[in-house]
Amino acid sequence: MTDSPHQFLHPKGWKATPGYACGVAAEGRMIFLGGLIGWNAGQEFETDDFAGQVRQALENIVAVLAEGGAAPHHIVRMTWYVTDKREYLASLREIGAAYKATIGRHYPAMALVQVAGLVEDRAKVEIEVTAVVPE
Repeated sequence: MTDSPHQFLHPKGWKATPGYACGVAAEGRMIFLGGLIGWNAGQEFETDDFAGQVRQALENIVAVLAEGGAAPHHIVRMTWYVTDKREYLASLREIGAAYKATIGRHYPAMALVQVAGLVEDRAKVEIEVTAVVPE
């Protein structure tokens, strides 16, 4: 949780959280990203691999953040929607590598929810993001 302009909130005495923060305090210009999925800029899926779609979704997030003058370390919140929790858990090593390569070692407040399906049938993950760029 380095290189962040935000304060990560973790009560004393609580067990460490692996890969996410319990809460984040931030001030500045807020940027809200809709749910982004693992297809390319042409809205085409290049893979049905779970971790591959996560990597593409994260790359899409970074691209949209850049349009708003933000970077991954400005992310304060992520909500992940996955179609298969077991597939997510089985891909954790590859997802972690994709996350670190794309977002870095920045772990904002996160939630992950399994859903029955996403609007795009081939999509396996959709991620919403909130970022705050300090004034």
